[in-house]
Amino acid sequence: MPSPNPITETLLKRDSAVLLAWYDRAARPLPWRRPPGQAGRANPYHVWLSEIMLQQTTVAAVKPYFTAFLARWPSVVALAAAEDADVMAAWAGLGYYARARNLLACARAVGAMGGIFPQAEADLRKLPGIGPYTAAAIAAIAFDIPATVVDGNVERVVARRFAVQTPLPAAKPDLFAHAASLTPQYRPGDYAQAMMDLGATICTPRSPKCEICPWAHCCKARAQGIEASLPAKTPKAPRPRWLGHAYAAFNAQGEVLLETRPPKGLLGGMLALPCSDWGEAPAPNPPLVAQWHILNTPVRHVFTHFELHLTVHWAMTDATPGRGRFTPIPAATDLPSVMRKALAAARAAAGL
Repeated sequence: MPSPNPITETLLKRDSAVLLAWYDRAARPLPWRRPPGQAGRANPYHVWLSEIMLQQTTVAAVKPYFTAFLARWPSVVALAAAEDADVMAAWAGLGYYARARNLLACARAVGAMGGIFPQAEADLRKLPGIGPYTAAAIAAIAFDIPATVVDGNVERVVARRFAVQTPLPAAKPDLFAHAASLTPQYRPGDYAQAMMDLGATICTPRSPKCEICPWAHCCKARAQGIEASLPAKTPKAPRPRWLGHAYAAFNAQGEVLLETRPPKGLLGGMLALPCSDWGEAPAPNPPLVAQWHILNTPVRHVFTHFELHLTVHWAMTDATPGRGRFTPIPAATDLPSVMRKALAAARAAAGL
C-alpha cells in the first residue's frame, strides 16, 4: 500500500479521533477493561489473561472464567505458583486447551522476571503463547504503546473502511498496512479497543448497522454498497471427520472412571473419559474388562480443524481399572466440552 499524502494523513487522524470520541460514549463495560477517560493504565495481568481467554472464544463465554481466575489467582505470580491440574480444571469448557498450558508457561516465565510483563512487542512475543496480535494488544492496551492491533473484528472493519476486495487470508498484509495508517499516537490502547468494539457491536459480520456507525461518512464499502460482502474469504476446505471411542465406566458407589490425558496433544493435561486414539479407523481400547454397552448414536464435537465422532461405550463394574481412577460424578463438571457430552450420553443410557 503506498504511503498516504499529507492530506490523506490528516483525514485518517480525523477518523481516528472520531472513533475515539464514539468509544468514549459507547465502550462496552468489560471486567478486564479500564473505562475510557479513567486515569492510569490497565493492569497488564488482566489484559494478558483476557486476551488469551478471548482467542477463538466469545466475550460472553470468557467473562465468568476471567472473574473466577482473578478470584482464585489475583496476580500473575499467584497463577505461576498454581498446580497444573488446578488450572486445567478451571479452564475446562473454555476450549482450545493448549492455551491453558501456554498460560501457565507464560505466567511462570513472567514470574521468573519478578511478575513484571515486558512492554515492548518484541519482548512480549518471546513469551509462551503470545503471538503478534496478543503482543500488540498488550503493548497498546496495558502500556499505551502505539502498536497496530489486528484481530478478526479489526480486519472486517478495515476491509470495509477501505473497500479491500482481495479475499482473506491473502488480504492480511494490506489490511494490516491500512490498520497501521489509522493507529494514532494518542490513546492507542483505547483506540485498539474502540476498533474491537466497532467490529463487535456495529460493523458486524451480518447486517452491519451502518446507519449508526461513527465511520459511515468515510466507509468506502458503504459508499459502493458492498459492505455486507466484505471481507471476502477464500472458501475453506471441508473439515475432515475423525473417529474415536470413549469409555464411561460406573461403579456401585456412583463414581465414573476418569483419567488425565497426556500433557501434549488435544485436550492435553485435561481430565477425561478414557479414550482410544482419534483418527480415521481407531482401534477400541477399553480401560478395563467389563460388559460394555455401545450407544447407537455417536457423540459429535467440532474442533477447529476436524469433526470428531465418538462412539460411546458404558458399563457398570467394580473391576480394577488398568488406567485412570474412579471419581465422584459431580467432579465431572470439570471435563472439557466433548467429554461432558459423552458422559451425559452414557449416564442417560445407564439411567444414572
